[in-house]
Amino acid sequence: MTALPLLHIRLAPIVVRGNKKDFALRVKCDMYVNMKKHPQPRNKPGQKPHHKPPARPHTKSSIKADLWGSHAVQAAWLNPDRDVRALYITESALKDFSQSAPVKRPPPMIVDKAALDHALPKGAVHQGIALDCPPLEETFLNDLIIRAGGQPKTVLLMLDQVTDPHNVGAILRSACAFGAAGMIMQKKHAPELSGVLAKTACGAVEHVPVAYETNLTRSLETLQENGFFVIGLDERGEDIAGLSVPDKCVLVLGAEGPGLRRLVKEQCDTLARLPMNGPMPSINVSNAAAVALYALSV
Repeated sequence: MTALPLLHIRLAPIVVRGNKKDFALRVKCDMYVNMKKHPQPRNKPGQKPHHKPPARPHTKSSIKADLWGSHAVQAAWLNPDRDVRALYITESALKDFSQSAPVKRPPPMIVDKAALDHALPKGAVHQGIALDCPPLEETFLNDLIIRAGGQPKTVLLMLDQVTDPHNVGAILRSACAFGAAGMIMQKKHAPELSGVLAKTACGAVEHVPVAYETNLTRSLETLQENGFFVIGLDERGEDIAGLSVPDKCVLVLGAEGPGLRRLVKEQCDTLARLPMNGPMPSINVSNAAAVALYALSV
């Protein structure tokens, strides 16, 4: 508690006129050393009285997030193979978030929506939750081949220059839903398994391993040498509904417009198309992946 200033009061003779003396009270207010050591803050004109400021919310510079969105973050939180550095969440989102996890996790850090809006890319639909985490351990083509060895049926996906993160995320979600064992993409220009891609995949990043390869044609050769049958999705192929599907196969999809590149197409064992009899001659690559994966799974 800060001491108040002390008042020194003394009587002092004051000569008014002539030799007549009178006395008056002279009041002196001394600010002592303790007040100099603990000065009271002064407010500027028009400024509100000084109060201790509240704890500053997390700003853009203090929030670093790789994943956002309720499904993507919850799946990563529950994945024991995923390291988590920090969880940023609003009070409203915390009510619906399950904090139980198979491994130890850091305590959630409460932030406001505005802080997440400023920290994440413009337009990011974060739903009040974001995660700071390093990428998952890298997956290689041989890892997918080894995992397929002990399975009665294996379907792999390969994307040939499909680079839009929304499309890749949607394809990854379908792959997870229809039981695909993994996905292969070219390293060059391929989107990272975070951000918009992970948000669109709705948690599938944690369940479907993705291998990045330099040369897709050589990767197909390696898969064929290990017993995989390669099916390229192309409008000039045979109806996929009548295709005899072996136990181990790879479904290859090309970018919208250009489709499969020549060398990749030539490496395929067969080409298949989706039967479309309506006035619309084509569909989005992510929708095509979902239909084709269903056809291969039945």
